[in-house]
Amino acid sequence: MTSDKTPTVKAARRRDTYRWSARGFIAPSVLLVAVLLYLPLLWTTFLSFTDYNGLGDPEWIGLENYAEMFDDPQFMGSVLNTLLWVGGTLLIPVGIGLGVALLTWNLKGGIWLRLPFLIPYALSGIGVAVIWSFILGSDGALDQALGAFGIADTPRWLVDSPLNTVVMIIAIAWQGVGVNALLFTIGLQSIPKEPLEAAKLDGATGLRLFRSILWPMLRPLTAVVVGLSIVASLKTFDIVQGMTKGGPGRSSETLALTMYKETFVNSEYGLGSAIAVFLTVVTLAAAILYLRQQLSSKHEG
Repeated sequence: MTSDKTPTVKAARRRDTYRWSARGFIAPSVLLVAVLLYLPLLWTTFLSFTDYNGLGDPEWIGLENYAEMFDDPQFMGSVLNTLLWVGGTLLIPVGIGLGVALLTWNLKGGIWLRLPFLIPYALSGIGVAVIWSFILGSDGALDQALGAFGIADTPRWLVDSPLNTVVMIIAIAWQGVGVNALLFTIGLQSIPKEPLEAAKLDGATGLRLFRSILWPMLRPLTAVVVGLSIVASLKTFDIVQGMTKGGPGRSSETLALTMYKETFVNSEYGLGSAIAVFLTVVTLAAAILYLRQQLSSKHEG
């Protein structure tokens, strides 16, 4: 009896030793994530219920920051601008990226046609803002080019709202089309040849081939691309700060820029933290709802 139990006891001890060794290796990473992610999140959430200007001790005021936030028409303007960013970045860079990938997919030398779209992706958001501010600024490159053709009455690209938000979306699309095209090209190249050849034998070409074969097989990758675009657009900050600083007035502010200004410009740390919490909740909710919708449609399919 004892001899039968001995191997089992030794195996159990080895498993326990392995588990504790694994936990020891994982512990530094868990601690790092806790210190750099969870503790700041908890501190920000606490500050959102306080009146705090960065000096002294925070004063607990409950939900007053959230009430002030939703009563502020400028905040609601930031929400609308952020939603415009979400819609614009889904339609333009994702849509054009898919188009570029489809047009250059099986084309000889297609990689060289995609290269010009990829180069802007190497720039930072501030770099893109500087380039497009030079193009769209008052008496900038675009106005001068139009003036050369006799068109003197041009819009104030970065002043008139919502035109300023629209042209900034175009600027960020210029940067993002290339990487989306690259991702979609990878997805197209991973599609097996057999269903494509069978569809072509059945006479499927062009739009019918895309709708029946290519699009269903690209859906998993499209879910990733769209999900990343939604999250990135909700957090838009650098290009708006670089091109308009949220102006004129606060007409082109996004939620991320409003959070920055309330916190670090106006020293309203409590209100800024409330906006940060709201933005975090919206981003998580959008990501979760989108992923659930994708998973449910996949199971139904």
